[in-house]
Amino acid sequence: MDPRIRGAICGIASAAFYGCNPLGALGLYELGINSHTVLFFRFVLASAILAGLMMIRRESFALKAKEAFLVVILGVIFCMTSLLMFISFHYIDAGVASTLIFVYPVMVALIMAVLFRERITLLTCGSIVLSLGGIALLYHGDGETLNTTGVLLVMLAAFFNALYIIVINRTRLNIPAVKMTFYVSVVSIFMVYAHSLMGDNTGIQMLTTPAMWGYALFMAFVPTVLALVLMAVAIRDIGSTPTAIMGALEPVSAVMIGVLMFGEKFTLQIMFGIILIMASVLVIILAKNRIEADKKKATGSPTPS
Repeated sequence: MDPRIRGAICGIASAAFYGCNPLGALGLYELGINSHTVLFFRFVLASAILAGLMMIRRESFALKAKEAFLVVILGVIFCMTSLLMFISFHYIDAGVASTLIFVYPVMVALIMAVLFRERITLLTCGSIVLSLGGIALLYHGDGETLNTTGVLLVMLAAFFNALYIIVINRTRLNIPAVKMTFYVSVVSIFMVYAHSLMGDNTGIQMLTTPAMWGYALFMAFVPTVLALVLMAVAIRDIGSTPTAIMGALEPVSAVMIGVLMFGEKFTLQIMFGIILIMASVLVIILAKNRIEADKKKATGSPTPS
C-alpha cells in the first residue's frame, strides 16, 4: 500500500479512536473514580496489552541509550497531555474540551515555524485567527462563560500534544510503533502515580466492579493502544502536520459521545465554534501544501500525482 494512503487511513482512525476518551473517562467519573485512577489503570492495562503483542511478535524489549532517553521524554509529554485533559473534564464539558484541544495542529505549525524555521504564510495566519474565533465562541457558548481553569488546562494539554507529535517527527525514532507506545505507557504509569501523591490529591483508588474494569479496558485499548500505535504510523508515513489535520475527527466523536451519552449541551454557538476550529486546521494543511509545492519548484523536484 502507498505509504501516503496508509498514513492517511491510520491518521483518521487514530483521531476517531482518540476521540472516544470521554466515553471511558466520564463513565468512571460517574462511578466515583478520580482522574489519577482513570489514567493509572488506562496505562497499566495498555502496557499489559502492548507487552503481550510484543511477546506474540517476538519483538525485543531492548532499547539503546538514546532511544530510552527519547521514550522517557515522550512518556512525560504524553502523560502531561492526558493528565491536563482529564482533569479539565471536571471543569468543562468533555465535548467542548475535546474541541478546544484541537488547536494543537495550529500549535504544531507555530512551533515548527519558530524552532525549525518553517515559513509562516498568510494561510497560517488565517488559521490562527479562525482558531481563536472558534475558541472565543466556545468560551462564551450559550451566554455562559466557560470555566477559565478548564480552558487553561485544555490549552496546556494542546501544547503538550503538539510537542509529542513534533518530537516523534523530528527525532525519527527507529522504533516499531507498538514498542514505542508500550514504553510511553510505562513511563506514564509512574508519572501518574507520582502526581497522585502530590498536594491534596487522593491517590489511586481500586476498581471494584465489572463496569469499572470494563471502562478501564475500553480506555486502555481504544483511545490508547489503537490510537497511539496508529498515530505513530501516520506520523512516519505522512508527517506531523498532516497527521494533526486528520485529528479533525477527534472533537466530532468526542462531542457526539458527550451529547448522546452524557447529556452535554450542544447549541448553535458551540456548533459554530467547532466549525471555526476545524476550518482553522483545514487552512493549516493548505498552507503546508503550498510550502511543500514552493520547495519542489525551487529544487526542480516533480510534484507527485
